[in-house]
Amino acid sequence: MNRNSPEVFPSFLAGPVEEVAERLLGCRLERILDGQRLLVRIVETEAYDEGDAASHAFSGKTARNGVMFGEPGHLYVYFTYGMHHCCNVVTGVEGHGSGVLIRGAEPVVGTELIEKRRGMRGAKATNGPAKLCQGLGVDLGMNGHDLRRAPMRLLDGGLEPTETVARSTRIGITKAADLVRRYFIAGNPYVSRQ
Repeated sequence: MNRNSPEVFPSFLAGPVEEVAERLLGCRLERILDGQRLLVRIVETEAYDEGDAASHAFSGKTARNGVMFGEPGHLYVYFTYGMHHCCNVVTGVEGHGSGVLIRGAEPVVGTELIEKRRGMRGAKATNGPAKLCQGLGVDLGMNGHDLRRAPMRLLDGGLEPTETVARSTRIGITKAADLVRRYFIAGNPYVSRQ
């Protein structure tokens, strides 16, 4: 499937988190913000679940991470370092805490507004999870949002024929840092680190 695929919700989100993290590459996030349609293509993800010491779900369900234990296809948003928001797509089956962190995305529609919100142009506008959330106006008010509905929807997609997936250990964590659970489109400039 290519980036011009029909605007349908992905059917694979109930699968294992690592599989979903890879399959989300090339999918799109559509955001309606300030009356304008923004569209970005996911190019980098990281997998987390309750069996993973680096995951917010590792210590069990809490008020903060409860969304991760819910129905797949919802948005889990958290605030970190006292200044940044990050967003995850909830995956797997209800009752099992898992989610895919969206680390980087390539703007497709509404690039000017995204760059204006970020105060910078080009890849640096969305090549990191907090940058992406700032560019799309995602904050704690969207925690638990159903990604089948506006103002933010997850749309199916896939890799272009010339694209390949690369894997690595995750970035910016100390626990379970040796796990190869980061997926990205090799060579895409909107990946946070090549």
